[in-house]
Amino acid sequence: MSNHVYKLLELTGSSTTSIEDAVQNAIEKASETVRNIHWFTITETRGHVDNGKIAHWQVSLKLGFTLE
Repeated sequence: MSNHVYKLLELTGSSTTSIEDAVQNAIEKASETVRNIHWFTITETRGHVDNGKIAHWQVSLKLGFTLE
């Protein structure tokens, strides 16, 4: 196994549906321009409430990717 150097990227994804969708939205958008994404860590979960109901999920995460 070769030695790797990783870089972290901090993002916040949002979704009207779920926490999982918010994470997936952030990862999909980042993967359009960032190569070699290998892992993520959720750092914060929050949301927006409107009239007593959840309007949006917001999830902050760190993505780890290898440098070429």
